[in-house]
Amino acid sequence: MKRSRSMARDRTPAGLVGAAPEAPFEITFDRRTLTALPGQTIAAALWSAGVLAWRTTRRDGRPSGVFCGIGQCYDCLATINDLPNRRACLVPARPGDVITTQEGHGHAELSV
Repeated sequence: MKRSRSMARDRTPAGLVGAAPEAPFEITFDRRTLTALPGQTIAAALWSAGVLAWRTTRRDGRPSGVFCGIGQCYDCLATINDLPNRRACLVPARPGDVITTQEGHGHAELSV
């Protein structure tokens, strides 16, 4: 039997390996509820939701998000569950995580 092209397009990587992914869950970014998938990092979940920036730069206050995506550049710093300076591209998303935009160095309480 010859396979049709539509059958080939209907296949997915998860289907080919017989994967049964877990259910999506909710996280919060700046009081906005977003959906994350098991195995996603915070950065991947934010990107999937259309959020491209989640911190401001220390010197100029410009928006920033992921640059390298592998934890080397520190551009993706975020405040996650009240802990500042977490690299969003390395931290796995967990149900109920609360992410807030990090302003500058992330230690506003130390300002004089």
